Amino acid sequence: MATQNILWTPSSNETNLSRFLGHLETKVAKSFSDYVSFHKFSVDEFELFWKEWLSYSGLKLHKEPQKTIERGVHFANSEWFPGALYNFAENLLEVGDPESFALVFYSEDGKVQKLKYSELKQEVLKLQKHLFGLGVRKGDRVVGLVPNAPISTIGMLATTSLGAIWSSASPDFGVRGILDRFEQINPKVLISVESYLFKGKQIPIVDKLEEVSIQLAKSTNSEFKQTLVYDFVEPIKNFGKIQNPFRYNEISPPKPSDQLSYASISFSDPVYIMFSSGTTGLPKCIVQGGGVLLNHTKELSLHCNVSKHDRFFYYTTCGWMMWNWSQSVLALGATLYQFDGNPFHPTWESLWSMAEKESIKVFGTSAKYLSVLEEENINVKSKYPLPDLKVILSTGSPLPNSGFRYVYQNIKKDVQLSSISGGTDLNGCFALGNPNLPVFEGEIQCKGLGMDVQVFDDMGKSVSNQKGELVCPTPFPSMPLFFWNDESGTKYKSAYFETYDNIWCHGDFASITPENGLVIYGRSDATLNPGGVRIGTADIYSVVSTIPEVKDSVIIGQDYKDDVRVILFVVTADGVLLDESLIKKIKDRIKLETSPRHVPSLVLSVPEIPYTVNGKKVEIAVKQTVAGLEVKNKNALANPNSLDFFKDRKELQV
Repeated sequence: MATQNILWTPSSNETNLSRFLGHLETKVAKSFSDYVSFHKFSVDEFELFWKEWLSYSGLKLHKEPQKTIERGVHFANSEWFPGALYNFAENLLEVGDPESFALVFYSEDGKVQKLKYSELKQEVLKLQKHLFGLGVRKGDRVVGLVPNAPISTIGMLATTSLGAIWSSASPDFGVRGILDRFEQINPKVLISVESYLFKGKQIPIVDKLEEVSIQLAKSTNSEFKQTLVYDFVEPIKNFGKIQNPFRYNEISPPKPSDQLSYASISFSDPVYIMFSSGTTGLPKCIVQGGGVLLNHTKELSLHCNVSKHDRFFYYTTCGWMMWNWSQSVLALGATLYQFDGNPFHPTWESLWSMAEKESIKVFGTSAKYLSVLEEENINVKSKYPLPDLKVILSTGSPLPNSGFRYVYQNIKKDVQLSSISGGTDLNGCFALGNPNLPVFEGEIQCKGLGMDVQVFDDMGKSVSNQKGELVCPTPFPSMPLFFWNDESGTKYKSAYFETYDNIWCHGDFASITPENGLVIYGRSDATLNPGGVRIGTADIYSVVSTIPEVKDSVIIGQDYKDDVRVILFVVTADGVLLDESLIKKIKDRIKLETSPRHVPSLVLSVPEIPYTVNGKKVEIAVKQTVAGLEVKNKNALANPNSLDFFKDRKELQV
């Protein structure tokens, strides 16, 4: 018997998932009685499953693989589809009908830009030739400081068409946040806008671009060739001190005889570098390859039911993995809708009016966005009936039960609400939606096909109906290839495999429900997740450490009103009082040098910060103390009594 309310039931099983299931039943001469049995097959016979999806999905190959996977002694050393050759960009550009729209971009100021697949290919060809002329080749890095607009997609496709590696950040990042990412990977070209729009204001970034390009150009072993400036809001008048500048609109157009070329790469060659911040040090540089595309198409086609000509939208920035994920709808021949700016400017109607006008089928956003609509008691359906909307996707943080109810009461009754969960690390999902299954209040519908998702208790035993660590004991195609500048693989293995031997531990608390869905409770590590945007404490520490009035600090995320708020505790220098002036200084510096998302909700004073005997700051112990939980590893602390300063503080009552 279901323990939760059923909010939606599918009216038809005529879905991409049903068709693929039928294909596999014929192929392997087996019958799958339900999704649970199908999922079990997909992980028990995961090599066969992924081999069949590679073929069924129509992924274009230049050379067939010798086998599905070469298992390494360690999970992290497994190689997918050895011997196969393909091109990432080719698979996104050569599926859609030439005269159908590939990209439709809505700017915050109401301007609309549309590109057909044929037009997108011409733009990619133009940039490809320019990058090739700069010497960009297989394995080189091209980075984008770009909004979620066509230039981001064009930049990525031109880069990957050459077999080079794409990485991006959002223009609202501060200089330090950008350099902490891009300096590590030594890019050959930086593609950037001159400004962006937010809440009706034009925000120039030329000063920021000057400093970033100067530092990239003088980095150790720099291969930096050019800062390519795209006029996003208005033409740039003065390049100032921008290093090696070139105006994007002055790139020579391709000749009629020019054709796109697609460099052959293997599934073990890098395509994306993603950045995921931990609790100490610089952001991790997570390198991902062709398995990402294979997993994306599985998720988008089978779990989201996206098909050719469908209209897909996800509200994201280029600093979030959902940007990379959404790009892959092009590999299905669908239309990708993009938006950049504040989704509540000038009113809450911005995104929904677009969804109504454009007949969006899949609408993706963050749980935080839905929570704000709920808090404001916005009744979307009273103004926008959204007859073509079939799926609402939510991720970034767990969607509370009230958020589920809000969607069905105030947005649309007949819609599949897919709360999805995964991460930057795998550039995809462990748990997500299912067009053939009902939606239960507060639950993610199912485990992802081919993903051996389990929940372990404290003893490392797989459990159901019990909160534990989300793990994956079996390799999957979108697992990172490696971390940049981690030749020994030590950082990679320590990031996911320290908790359980040779088993991926994701760092999320979760439980498997009686309905075989999942509930995600949030991070089990110290990474912050305010408003659904995952950020690392190291980004904040790097700023706070430069403020002379602050001697030491510790940062945690506190569960607060169905979200997470960032709390910064500081030890002030001798004789310094933490007053409103100093708090403002700290917040302003963090906002300027990282991003507005990093700014703490509260800055509080403590006399001492807890450390381990090895000198490591213990954020998790502080978080547990603030939450009123028992800290089990006090014997590992050099100063365990310091935790008393974080206990029962009135400012932290929820």
